[in-house]
Amino acid sequence: MPKTFEDKTGAQVTVSLNDATQAYEVAVADGTVAGSAFFLPGPDAETERIFYHTVVDEQFGGRGLSKILVAEALDDSRERGVTVVPVCPLFVTKLQETGDDYAALGGKFRNATGADFDIVERHS
Repeated sequence: MPKTFEDKTGAQVTVSLNDATQAYEVAVADGTVAGSAFFLPGPDAETERIFYHTVVDEQFGGRGLSKILVAEALDDSRERGVTVVPVCPLFVTKLQETGDDYAALGGKFRNATGADFDIVERHS
């Protein structure tokens, strides 16, 4: 899946899905993982992902990597037919701002419920 993007500095970065860590990862040109968007299977484990934490290493701050990471995680989830359940504030904000467009393209998302927060809490 790795897809290549250009960050705010013009540098090439890649985003890929790491099934082992249940995260989308953004890596810089030398392969260093600069950030991750972590998810857990939702109550319907086959069709839902609860995005609960996104982090970019501070040494890579200001390059727009979290925006690239969130956008690609959403795009890939849409392409896979997975319903996104945003708990992470970055995903919540992105879907508040662009949820209608995301849905118009076939993306599915729903608000987090108590059961979703329980899943995240149990994982912590």
